Amino acid sequence: MRVAIAGAGAVGRSIAGELLENGHEVLLIDKAPSAISVERVPLAEWLLADACEITSLDEAALQRCNVVIAATGDDKVNLVVSLLAKTEYGVPRVVARVNNPKNEWLFNESWGVDVAVSTPRLMSALVEEAVSVGDLVRLLRFSQGDANLVELTLPPEAALAGTRVGDVDWPEDTALVTIIRGTRVLTPNKEDVLEAGDELLFVAAPAREEQLEDLLSVRREDAAG
Repeated sequence: MRVAIAGAGAVGRSIAGELLENGHEVLLIDKAPSAISVERVPLAEWLLADACEITSLDEAALQRCNVVIAATGDDKVNLVVSLLAKTEYGVPRVVARVNNPKNEWLFNESWGVDVAVSTPRLMSALVEEAVSVGDLVRLLRFSQGDANLVELTLPPEAALAGTRVGDVDWPEDTALVTIIRGTRVLTPNKEDVLEAGDELLFVAAPAREEQLEDLLSVRREDAAG
């Protein structure tokens, strides 16, 4: 897979390193000469250019990329890169970094963004996830399809503890994608039994999040008592 990353700062280089380790082809683009640190990610391609310029993206052969990641520290730049990647070059998957949570509403399919990653929101979500049991935590927003990646740790008194996955009447527009149980990562099937302490990851429509949280909450009689 060929991936172009706009922004060769700490975030962009870190992403590039992970992708290269997984066997992908990576191009890092940055207009600041000081950011071009080939020795830090020697296996990547490097391009000193302005990713907001069509001529630069032509030079980068963006049409050959499977994924473009807009990872600069400037939300305006990330939006422009995302829009150009999607509309001018037809890149199948565009991931954009959101630096200011106030700008999250802009990072959607209208601007060519398939997945918006808000660093501040993700950090706060991970903090919440670490300390909360029984509360739904939003980890990631997918612009296309109007869906979120959400997490909930099943509390000991949850109504569904001890229930088979296939016996649960899950809300519409939700999908249980992973069960994290201790050090194990499980791909759920109908026969798996939910256990207290399971970390459940769902892809869910925002309108279904409250219904999903209610379903996974404490037992009715316990809550009433």
